[in-house]
Amino acid sequence: MEKIKKVLYLFLIIAFLAPVLPVQAADFNPGNIISDLDLTNYSTMTMNDIQNFLNKKAGTLKALISPDVNGVSKLASEIIYQSAQEHKINPMFLLVMLQKEMSLIEDPSPKSTQYDWAMGYGVCDDCSVSDPKVQTLKGFGTQVDRAAGVQRWFYDNAANGWLKKAGKTYSVSGQDVFMENQATANLYNYTPHVKGNYNFWRIWNSWFSQKYPDGTLLQGENQPGVWLIQNGLRRAFQSKAALLSRYDLKSIVIVSVSELEKYELGAPIKYPNFSLLTTDDGTVYMLVNEKLKKFESKEVLRTLGYNPEEFELITQDELATYELGDPITLASSYPAGALLQDKKTGGVYYVIDGNKYPIIAKEIMQINFPKMKISAVSSEELDKYPRLDSVKIKDGTIVKSKESSAVYVIANGLKMPISSMEVFEGLGYKWSNVKEVSEKALSNIPQGNYLDLDYKQ
Repeated sequence: MEKIKKVLYLFLIIAFLAPVLPVQAADFNPGNIISDLDLTNYSTMTMNDIQNFLNKKAGTLKALISPDVNGVSKLASEIIYQSAQEHKINPMFLLVMLQKEMSLIEDPSPKSTQYDWAMGYGVCDDCSVSDPKVQTLKGFGTQVDRAAGVQRWFYDNAANGWLKKAGKTYSVSGQDVFMENQATANLYNYTPHVKGNYNFWRIWNSWFSQKYPDGTLLQGENQPGVWLIQNGLRRAFQSKAALLSRYDLKSIVIVSVSELEKYELGAPIKYPNFSLLTTDDGTVYMLVNEKLKKFESKEVLRTLGYNPEEFELITQDELATYELGDPITLASSYPAGALLQDKKTGGVYYVIDGNKYPIIAKEIMQINFPKMKISAVSSEELDKYPRLDSVKIKDGTIVKSKESSAVYVIANGLKMPISSMEVFEGLGYKWSNVKEVSEKALSNIPQGNYLDLDYKQ
């Protein structure tokens, strides 16, 4: 088997989960415009990515050849890439600045002065561009290099006393703005008013809003909470037990807070899977795979061996956020699910609610039910249960076939191929989390669309 490459530049900060406070969906926050990761992740785009991005826009930078900071004529995409790598600044940041300052990404007929002062570097209300000192900053290549360089300098020298820095409040455009991170403080060091930085935020979010597949676990950079992406919403896990009963901590993808907040809020995930819950009127339920199943009677509770003292109170408001499943009756078999193996054939089935679902490959069982024990039963016992569709690998799993090099993310019952290694790493996935499975384990999953970075589509 080809050894899976490990990502070196990505890391995961796993903290014990604190209760998650609701965060409102993407509204402009003048104190948190982009994250430090958004500013400094200089590996987000290759030179070809930048060129392809420019090709899709109306502006003329796609064909611009200009001297770089050293006087060597190069394509605009190469100048942008070179500056990003030299100063370790995100090329996405530089693209947004080019649009914010002089509209160069989307203006189909820019004036020469827009190229000359592409980043607005050295241009200010009290400055004259004809000043000989300012003239040395003229030119597309010089502008891009100097703007990238000063952003790195702001970031590395925030403690020098006169720069705005993270963790402090400043008066900006007549309002107090608390700088939640250094990247946002950098933006105000460069553009000292709210309107200009609002424009940056608007452009950034319109161009670089990444959508993750359902089943993805996201954690905001340096934030304690973990979120599940489901049906295009972000759902907060409100306890570590609720998370661990469903997913592996190693699957969490770290993103910027601004990236996370692009998703609308969904209902929080408060209770662990298979929790026993009761309402204030004494109605009792079991939570099974996001559905609440009502126990038909106290006799059912007693017969199945559940202790009423194990039940946790659920409010009517919380109850309304769940879909109701089939009730649990005396005739229900394995309401919490079980793995049963045919003593005669060796076949394993997932049995729940009186139905059996074949498991066609051992890897599926290891991925979906890692802590569930297998019970051997007779063929006659298994024959009692109707046979339904085979179990698929659960959503959110990253898999690779042993027989091919393709890597997939499972989402909504589909296997979504990841278009390249660069896309895999750009999404923040970790090679160590890729599960190698047989082709048979993937054979019951239809193929979906290719998964790509949204700015490349």
